[in-house]
Amino acid sequence: MENFGSIESFIRSAEAGSFAEAARRLSLTPAAVGKNVAGLEARLGVRLFLRSTRRLTLTEAGQRFLAEVSGSFAIIQNAVANLASAEGQPVGTLKVSMGLVFGRLYIVPLLAAFLERYPGISADWHFDNRQVDLIGQGFDAAIGGGFELPPGVVARKLAPAHRILVAAPRYLQRHGGLTHPDDLHAADGILIRSPQTGRVRNWPLTHRTQEQCPLRLNPRMTMSDSEAACAAAEQGLGIALVSMPFALPYFERHSLVRVLPDWYVDDGNISLYYAEHKLLPGKTRAFVDFVIEQFKAQGLYQRFSAV
Repeated sequence: MENFGSIESFIRSAEAGSFAEAARRLSLTPAAVGKNVAGLEARLGVRLFLRSTRRLTLTEAGQRFLAEVSGSFAIIQNAVANLASAEGQPVGTLKVSMGLVFGRLYIVPLLAAFLERYPGISADWHFDNRQVDLIGQGFDAAIGGGFELPPGVVARKLAPAHRILVAAPRYLQRHGGLTHPDDLHAADGILIRSPQTGRVRNWPLTHRTQEQCPLRLNPRMTMSDSEAACAAAEQGLGIALVSMPFALPYFERHSLVRVLPDWYVDDGNISLYYAEHKLLPGKTRAFVDFVIEQFKAQGLYQRFSAV
C-alpha cells in the first residue's frame, strides 16, 4: 500500500504540476506528497521530477514512467473501488460538478432517492457554471452543456440545450404584435453575456421548420446568468433569451410566457460527462445510470425541448 500511495502521489503531482495541488486533491499535506514521491524516486533509482520554486517538471524518465503506470493505476484503482462495497453496493465519495441553478433545480432534488438506493455513497457536489478539468481535478462526473470534450472523457446526452425568448405577460400587452423575429428589433432586450468570454453571443433563431433568422434585440440590459435574466423579464423589463430549464419554473407560475413560440436557439445538448474507463467505478456507473433513469422518468428530455 505504501507503493500504491507513492505512485498515486506521483501521478497527481504530474497532473497538477505541484505537490501542493496534488496534496489538496489527495487530502494530504504537501510534505507527505513530497515524501511519497521522494521515496518512490529512491526505490526506482531515478529522478522523476525537476523541482523549482514555481512548478514541477517531469524528467524524461518521469514522462516514460507516467505513460506506463497512469492507465494501469486507474484500472487498479477502479477495481478496488468496485470491490470496496457493502453487500455488493457501490461505496465511496462521488465528486460531481454541475451548474449552480440547474443543479439546484433538477439534480439536488434527486439526492434523497439516490442516497437511499446507494447508502454507501457520499455526495461531494460542486456547483459552478464553468467547465472543470474532469480528470485533472479528480471529478467523477460533470453535468452541463456546451463543454469541450477533452481526450479520455465521454458524454451521455440527457436533453437538448434549447434557448427560448420569454417575457412577462404585461410586457407583451404593452408591446404586442410580435409575430416574426424581424419584429424584435425595437423590443427591449435582456441580453446574456458569457461569464467566460465577457461577450454577448450573436444567436441565430431556428424555426420549427428549420428556417433560420438572425436575432436582433435592442439592448436594454445585459446579464451573465439566465436565472437573473428570467427574474428581470418577470418584472416586465423586456424580452430575454434564456435556457429552457431556467424558464420552466416561471412558466409554471405563469409569470413568464414564450415570445415567438415557434422559434428557438439550438445550443447543442445538456450532457453527463465522465472519464472513459474500461472498468468504470461502481459509484460513477450508479450515478450515471440513476440520472439518465430519472430524466427519462420525469420526461425532462421533452420538457427541455423547445420544439
